[in-house]
Parts: sequence; structure tokens; C-alpha cells
Amino acid sequence: MSGQANIFEDLRAEGEQLYTFLKTLKEEDWSKTTTFKSWTINDVVEHLHFSDYMAVTSHKGEDDFKAMMAEMMDPKLKKGEFSKKVTGNTSGVELLERWKVLFEDMCDRFVATEPSRRLPWFGPDMGISMFATARLMETWSHSWAIYDVIGVPKVSTDVIKNIVTIGVKTYGWTFVNRKETAPEPKPYVKLTAPSGEVWDWNEPQADNMVEGDAVEFCQVVTQVRNIADVNLTVTGGPANQWMDIAQCFAGPPNDPPVPGSRLK
Repeated sequence: MSGQANIFEDLRAEGEQLYTFLKTLKEEDWSKTTTFKSWTINDVVEHLHFSDYMAVTSHKGEDDFKAMMAEMMDPKLKKGEFSKKVTGNTSGVELLERWKVLFEDMCDRFVATEPSRRLPWFGPDMGISMFATARLMETWSHSWAIYDVIGVPKVSTDVIKNIVTIGVKTYGWTFVNRKETAPEPKPYVKLTAPSGEVWDWNEPQADNMVEGDAVEFCQVVTQVRNIADVNLTVTGGPANQWMDIAQCFAGPPNDPPVPGSRLK
């Protein structure tokens, strides 16, 4: 149970870090356009709030989740209308506080959940620990767009080991999702954590490996950065093929950002 408890603590810590940073923004900052799909900061926080709302609805039960999906897919709704309804059509500090209350509710629900429980989602259902890890990954990755446009360095901690693990485990998924065969063997991954600790995965192979900074690895697998914009050392065919298209999140194949496009 201790390992599961840690992911919930890590998720809450990541949300608290983002909340503390967003509290420092000026009113005019919220309408600034980020380098992520030209979304404003308001758009990014609205997306996080909406995603957390869907997570809380899933936790309430399958019937609630199905009802939400039916309402969300109502053809009479205009694009984005359901999301605006969920967020109360708020923005700025009001949206921030609304997101934080729901985020804390989500974390509390996760902590109180039986370890074996699985929650419905858009694809296969997920165990509660993986579900929380996915929320951590999305909160961490989307926050980069905000830090980038404001021009403040984002400080990451070793909670990102959760994201690295997803990144490594979705090696095969990255290719299968594109209807391609994953090249073998899986690359050796050796990364330096924010704390300076060294993490590694898979069998050591000098001719097939990804090595470098754990934060940059997370940026690549979450598609916050193109592999050309980080300093990871990538050696060998399978490793290079993977880093060119890495995608650790669910959904249809998504191409990484164009080199240079996500940098301020």
C-alpha cells in the first residue's frame, strides 16, 4: 500500500506546485497565448479542470461516467460548450480556485480508494494507481506551456519517476498505436533524476540506449519537446525510432511538436 500511497502524495504535490505558481500570475497573464496549440493559460487550466472533472466522475461510478459521456457527446452541443459548463465559464483566479477545489477532491477520493479498484475511462479501464499516475503526467506536462510563456523555469522533483516509468513502459504502445511493429530489443534507458540519483530500465546495451536528464526524457515522451530540442544522448536504431515519435499518453497517434516550436 505504501507505493500506492506515494503516487497520490506525488500527484497532490504536483498540483500544489502548479497552484502556487499560478497564484503569482497577473490578471493579464491569463490571456497570454502559449506555444501549445496556441492555447491561452486560461485554456490550459480549463483543460486540466475538465480532465479532473472527468476523473472524479469516473470515480463516482460507471453509470455516472456513461451519463457524462452521453451528455458530452450530445450533437446539439457546440464545440467546447460542455467544457465551459463544467468550469462554470470562469477564467483567471476564479477558474484557478475552482480547479484547485476539484483537484483536492480528486486526490482525496484516490487516497480513500481500495487498491484493487479499476476506474472506467475512454479506452480500457485503469487501476487506481495508474489512473492517478496519468493525472500526474497530464498536470506536469501541461504546466510546461504556462511556465514557458511566462518565462519562469519549472522546477521538477523526483516525483517525475512516475512519468519516466510510464514513458518506458509505453515503448511498445508508441509503435502499436501507429500500427507499426516495435523494434527489438527495447532500448536501455539511463537517466539522472532531479535529485542526482541515477535511474535505469531494461538491459544495458551500449549500442541501443537513451541517456541523459530525466526531465528531458519526460518532456519528450509527453511531447512537451521535440527530441531535437533536448540534450538526451540517443544511440541505435530502436532508440532513435522511439524518441522520434514517443507518446506515453492514450489516444490516437500524435506527432511530437515541430523542433523549436515549444521553446519560448
